[in-house]
Formats: sequence, C-alpha cells, structure tokens
Amino acid sequence: MPVFVDGVRSFFVASRGHHADIGGVTPGSMPPFSKDISEEGILFDGIRMVGGGVFDESAVRAVLDSGTYPARNPEQNIADLKAQAASCAKGAVELERICALHGRNVVEAYMRHVQDNAEEEVRRVIGRLTDGAFEMPMDGGMKISVAVRVDRAARSARIDFTGTSPQQNNNFNAPGSVTKAAVLYVFRSLVESDIPMNAGCLKPLEIVVPKRSLLNPQPPGAVAAGNVETSQAVVDALFGALGVLAASQGTMNNLTFGNERYQYYETICGGAGAGRDFDGTSAVHTHMTNSRLTDPEILEARYPVIVEQFGIRRGSGGKGAHRGGDGAVRRIRFREAMTAAILSTRRETAPFGLDGGGDGAKGVTTVIRANGAREILRGQDETSVEAGDAIEIETPGGGGFGTAG
Repeated sequence: MPVFVDGVRSFFVASRGHHADIGGVTPGSMPPFSKDISEEGILFDGIRMVGGGVFDESAVRAVLDSGTYPARNPEQNIADLKAQAASCAKGAVELERICALHGRNVVEAYMRHVQDNAEEEVRRVIGRLTDGAFEMPMDGGMKISVAVRVDRAARSARIDFTGTSPQQNNNFNAPGSVTKAAVLYVFRSLVESDIPMNAGCLKPLEIVVPKRSLLNPQPPGAVAAGNVETSQAVVDALFGALGVLAASQGTMNNLTFGNERYQYYETICGGAGAGRDFDGTSAVHTHMTNSRLTDPEILEARYPVIVEQFGIRRGSGGKGAHRGGDGAVRRIRFREAMTAAILSTRRETAPFGLDGGGDGAKGVTTVIRANGAREILRGQDETSVEAGDAIEIETPGGGGFGTAG
C-alpha cells in the first residue's frame, strides 16, 4: 500500500501472512506430491484488493472460488485478508503521523541510515570469514551445492549455488526469492549487533543461482516444499560452507490435516545444530520456520483432536564437544475422520555434524491406528485417519560440533 506525504508517494507498507488453506489438492494447501503450482491452491495474479479505502470482497471471493482446487473456507481467507489490509492502513496512518511530527526528509534519512548501518555490519562480518564450499545431500537424491568467495578488499562476498540439483518434477523447488531470503537470514544471524532485518544486509552480497535449478525454478513448477523444506537446506549448507554451525533439524515437519469443515496446518520444532563454543538447543523452531505452534488448549477447542504427547526426543542430538539439540515427539489423536499429510525431509539423510561432531537423528512419522497397528509414513506422504487414530512425529535432532573429549 503506497503512502503519500505532501502529495508525493514516499513509502510503501506491506503485510505478509500465512493462510490455513487456499485450496489445492489437500486441506491446508501443502500437498506432499504436487508437481504443478495449481495443485497447491488458487493463484492471485496482482488483483487490486483495496481501492479508495474499500476492501473489494467480490473480486477477492471470485479468485478464492476459482480454479480446479478452490479455497475450502473463503470466509476465513477474507477475514484474514481484511486483517492484513487493516494492518497496512494502520501502518500508513502511523507513517503519515511521524512525517507530520518530524518531516518526510528526516524520516527518509533514518530509513536510509537503517539500511546503511546493516550493510556496514554485514561487511564487518565478511571481513572475519574465509572462503568455503559445501555440498549437502537431501532426501530423494537432491543436493545443495554452495561456494562462498570472500573479497577482503571490497568487504563483499559471492555466494554461488552452481552445481545444485536442477528444477525437480516435485514441489521442492524454491523460488529465487526464497533462496535470497535464506542467504539474508544466514548473514543477518552472523551479525552480533541488534539491528532490524532489512535489505541493507544484502548489499555486500552477490548471489549466483542458476536458472531452472532447484533454487531458481520456472513456472509452473510446484514450490510448496521449496519454501518450507529446501529453504532449511540452503541455510544448513551455507552454515556448513562457512564452518560455523552444524546442521539443525533441517525440516519444518509440515503437518496438515482436515476435511471439508476443518483445515489445519502446523510446523513442528526440532533440534538446533551446535556451534564451535555452544551446544544446540532442544525442541525449538529453527532457522527459516518463522512460525510458532498453536497452544494445545486452543487447538483442542477448535479442532476435533487431542494433543496426547509433546516433549523432547531425548538423545536425538548429535554427539560432540558440543552436542546438537534434541528433537521433539508430538502425538495428535483424531476424534473424527480426516485426511492427514506430512511434508518433511531429513527422513533419509541425517542432520550433519561439523569438525568431528556426530550427526543428529533422522525424523520419523508414524500413524498409530485405533487398534494399535503402526504405519511408518514417508517424508512426503498422506493418509486417511479415522476417529481414534493418531499421528506421531519424532523430529530430527541437530548435529554436534567438534570431537568429544
């Protein structure tokens, strides 16, 4: 949303949100087996959502109801989008207010300062880094290859993903914007100063990503797992190339379940990788998850499920001079029939240790039927569950760092 000050378009405000369901072939819009982006839900192609201060509900609803796999609960989507639009409107009002207090030029100067300061902080970090490269296998035979080349004179770095797997006929393709966000995250996390995340962090970085690769796909390639799984792999590979952090769980353990009435999506925490002088943390959301779990009381009140277990998966972190964090165990029992799906990795490949540290444990997803029968699901899988069935997710641990004494 543009913000005008003294008749001049001076700023933009934006709001990003995750929606529980936007259609697609499975409830929750995170299908394990999509090959075309249309299978992952409806597509908004630059429609005007708000005009003249009025939310265009009919236009939005028309998109939500379109396509082969329309949204299952458009009323919820519209309510969420209205909330996002309201947050932008509030942001615009506050920007106008601060410009009235201090003047547009002062506000713009401080915005430039925030980015310039972030750029300088990243350049300082680069000055302490050395060249490195890493090749990391992923489940399904894919791989991330990355080389970091440091120019000390310019205090800049080139991050080159040449050698990474080509675009896949599955949904692990990560859009270029997601790849860039993962690089931004890594270099921002290396900055010790308390600075806000902003584009200034990227100014010292040259990012090379081959076209039609796993990290820079072309439409209409599916991308559901690229955003949530491959992004995690990029971060782990980059930290591995820099030699500063063992792999974290490397997956978001994306669990979706629902039917025509209910749709739910969550990511599940796991083990964080250890560093040169610290242990990894247990049962936390790591790196690119950018999400938190719903409180069990809220989940059980709003959905026909029971959270039977949620705790630390003891001993799943990698050994080493500094141990990797342990993963988690989460078991949810269903009170009515639904479709459940898991979209995850690190079920075939383990979170790597560094400098002699041990690998973290792989993840496991199990369906426990009401009669006690147990079925192990693949990393990307879906199943029908009946009342009394449960699904149990044992998330991966983080890798260890250094050889244990």
